[in-house]
Order: sequence, then structure tokens, then C-alpha cells
Amino acid sequence: MNRTIITVVGKDTVGIIAKVCTYLANNNVNILDISQTIVQEYFNMMMIVDMSKLNKPFEQASNELTNIGQELGVQVKCQREEIFDKMHRI
Repeated sequence: MNRTIITVVGKDTVGIIAKVCTYLANNNVNILDISQTIVQEYFNMMMIVDMSKLNKPFEQASNELTNIGQELGVQVKCQREEIFDKMHRI
């Protein structure tokens, strides 16, 4: 399995979840776990996804998700699970 952490942060707006999830589905990325909260007008979502069936290079998908975030006015970050774990190790 090729697990990746995707985070989405920014001001809440209509369609954030729909646009990100549609992109993932169109690219054969399976959502394994998802959590989202809204605090006042700020949106925060964290997803663990399986990119083993991704039909393009990881870097391209990451850049495309970043561009979707920019269109929506939010920040989208993708990190491979092993890098995320090493960065957040106590």
C-alpha cells in the first residue's frame, strides 16, 4: 500500500470536500480515513489515502491538488506517510 497524508486548511467555502474527493476518485486514489472540522469560519481536513493505483506520478498529483487548493482559496499538502511520520516523531 502506498499511503499518503493529505491536509487541507483555510477559510471554509462551498465545495472543498467535493472538489478534493472528486479529484481523488478520478485518479483511482482510495480514501482510507478522513477527518474534518470547522472552527468558526476555518476549515481543516486530514485524509489518509492509498495511492497505489494512482494513474500518474505522485509529484504531478500533489501539484494538481495544490492547484485545486489555490482555486478554492485553501492550502492542500500531500506527504507520503513515511515522511509525515519522520517529521512528526517525538
